[in-house]
Amino acid sequence: MTASTTSSTAVSRVDDARDVAAPALPSAAHAVHTPLGVREVRLTDGPLASWQSLNASATLPHCIEQIEEWGILDNLRRVIGESGAEFRGFWFADSDLYKVIEAVAWEIARTGTTEFDAWLDDVIGLVARVQEPSGYVHSWIQGVHPELKFVQLELTHEMYVLGHMIQAAVALDRANGRDDLLVLARRFADLLDRRFGPGREQGICGHPEIETALVELYRHTGEERYLALAAHMVELRGQGLLKVGGLGARYFQDHAPVREARDAVGHAVRQLYLNAGVTDVYLEQGDATLLAAMDAQWSSAHERKMYLSGAFGSRHRDEAFGDDYELPSERAYAETCATIADIHWTWRMLLAGGAAGAATYAETIEREIHNALAASIDGGGTRFFYSNPLQQRPDRYSEENAPRERTPWYVCACCPPNIGRTVAQLGAYVASTTADALWLHQLAAAEIDLPADLGEAVVRVTTAYPADGRVEVSVHGHVRDGVRLAVRVPSWSPDAELTSRADGGSGAARADADGYARLPLVDGARYTLSLDLTPRLTRAHHRVDAVRGCLAVERGPVVHCVEQADLPDGVAVDDLVLLPEQGIDVADDGTLTVHCALVDRPDTLYSGAAAPVATEGSPSLDVAAIPFATWGNRSPGAMRVWLPVDR
Repeated sequence: MTASTTSSTAVSRVDDARDVAAPALPSAAHAVHTPLGVREVRLTDGPLASWQSLNASATLPHCIEQIEEWGILDNLRRVIGESGAEFRGFWFADSDLYKVIEAVAWEIARTGTTEFDAWLDDVIGLVARVQEPSGYVHSWIQGVHPELKFVQLELTHEMYVLGHMIQAAVALDRANGRDDLLVLARRFADLLDRRFGPGREQGICGHPEIETALVELYRHTGEERYLALAAHMVELRGQGLLKVGGLGARYFQDHAPVREARDAVGHAVRQLYLNAGVTDVYLEQGDATLLAAMDAQWSSAHERKMYLSGAFGSRHRDEAFGDDYELPSERAYAETCATIADIHWTWRMLLAGGAAGAATYAETIEREIHNALAASIDGGGTRFFYSNPLQQRPDRYSEENAPRERTPWYVCACCPPNIGRTVAQLGAYVASTTADALWLHQLAAAEIDLPADLGEAVVRVTTAYPADGRVEVSVHGHVRDGVRLAVRVPSWSPDAELTSRADGGSGAARADADGYARLPLVDGARYTLSLDLTPRLTRAHHRVDAVRGCLAVERGPVVHCVEQADLPDGVAVDDLVLLPEQGIDVADDGTLTVHCALVDRPDTLYSGAAAPVATEGSPSLDVAAIPFATWGNRSPGAMRVWLPVDR
C-alpha cells in the first residue's frame, strides 16, 4: 500500500498525528492511555519549566555550535566536495545532527520559535544534497567506506542513524508542518524496505533504534509498510543474523528471540531502545506475547538492575547491564542515554497498560527526570556527564566517557543532543487521557488543554513540587459530564488525600489500588493534593553487595548525596558514617542536614575485627545532603549517595 492509497482510517490517523506534537502517538485500539502533546501540556513554572527555558537558551545553541566545531557537518559536506576536511568522529556521527534537529523541532512545537529556521534550512539542505538518488545518506559510508554499504550491519549503525533521522523528521512535521526532512527520511526508509522488508534480504541493526522510529513513521504517514518492516525486524532479533565477534550476542540483544529474552542484558542503551520499539509494535498490532515479554524485561531492568537515581548499566566494559543486583556505585557506568531510552520505553509501557501499572511507570519516569537525567547536565546547560556514578572517590581517574567533571562535548556525543531533545519534549510525559478521565502522571506546574472528547477547558496545575508537597489543580472552562481527574499519589506518601471544592460541594479521595486518587472533574472546581515530603532513609536489597551496610537519603522523588565541597578542610567524604538515629534536619529553604560520625581509619589496609574504628567520644558532624542532580557544579571533588552506617 502506498501513501496515495491509504484508507480513510489511516488518513484520519495521519491528521491526528500531525495535530498532536508528541514523541509517541499510538494509533490502534491497543493503547490504554492516549498521550497529549507539548502544545497541549505547557510547563509553566518550577524546575521542569526552568529547565526547558535553559535548554532553549543555552543547550540547543551549544549543541548547534558543537556539531559544527566537531566536524559533524563537515563530514556530510566532504561527501559532495563542499569540505576538504578529514572525516572526524565515529561512523554514526550523523545521528547527533538528527537529534539536535529533533530537539529544535520540539522547541518549535513548544514555543513556536522561528529562531532556528535558518539553521534548519542550511542543515536539511545539506542532507538533501548528500542523499543519493536511492535515498541512502550516511556520511561515513559514502565518504570513507562506500564498499561497506549494508555489509556490516552489526557495526555500521546505518539503520540507527536513519532511526534518528526519522524521529527528527516526524517531530519537525508535527511541530509546524515542515516536511522537507520527512521527504528525505521517507526516501531512506523506502530504500530500507526495498532491501530488507518482509520476503527480502534478512537484516537487523546492531544498535536498535530503527524499530521505534519506523513505527512512529507509520503512525505519522499511515504507510503500512513501515510498521511491517519494524515488526519484521523485531521478529528477526535473536536469529543469529549479526556477526557478533568477541562482543557476544548478548551485547547486541541477538542471543534469543524477543519473546524468549526475559532479562535485560548487554549494552544497556541498545536493550532499552529495542524494548521501546517492541512495545510500539505491540501497541499497533496487539500481540499479547510481545507485551508479556516486555513485562518480564521491565521487571528485570527496574526491579533488579536499576540504580536508585534511575540510571542503568553497571559495567564500563560493553556499557552493559550487569547481573541481577550488580550495582556498584563508584564504577557505575549509568550512561545518560540509557536513562533517556528508558524514559521512552517506560512511557510506552504506561500507554500500553503494562503489568507494573501506570503509577509505577510514572514514578519511575519521575525518578529518572529529577535524578539521573538532571545530574547529567550542569547548571549552565552546556556541560554534560556521559556516565553518572553514584559515588566519586577523591582520587578517581578520568576516562573518556566517564570524566571527573562534566565536559562541553564528547567524541562519542550521543548524550548531549539526547538531553536536548528529551528536555524539550518533557511536557508530553505529564498527562494522558482515557475515555472518561484526565490522568496527571507528573506533578509539575502546567496548563493542560482537555481534548475535545472530554470538554472545552484548561486544567491548571500550580505547584513548587518537588521542593514543596502541595499540588493544586483548577478547572477553567466546560468539562463533559462523567469525566474524572486521576492524580498519581507517590508511593512514598501513600496517605495523601486529594480534596476538591466546587459549587456543588466538596469531596476527598485517597489513592486507589492503582496509585491514583480520583474525583469528578467539574467546571470551576479546585483540587488539592498535599504530599508528605519528610526525608527518608532508603536501604538497598540485601543482594546489592556494593552498598551493603549503607543508607541513602531521599526527599520526595529527589535522591540526595554528600559532596566534598560541603565538608570542612581535613574531613573526607569517605570517612563519614551516617548516624541514622539522629534523624535528618530540614531547613526552611528545604536544605537537608544529616548527622555523621568521623571515622578514624586504621593505617593498615586490613586489621583485626576487634580493632576500634570510630573515634572515641567524637561529636557528630552536621553535613549538608544536596540533591544528587546538583552535585559537581562547584568542584570535581568526591561525592557519594550511599552512606555507611557501620562503624
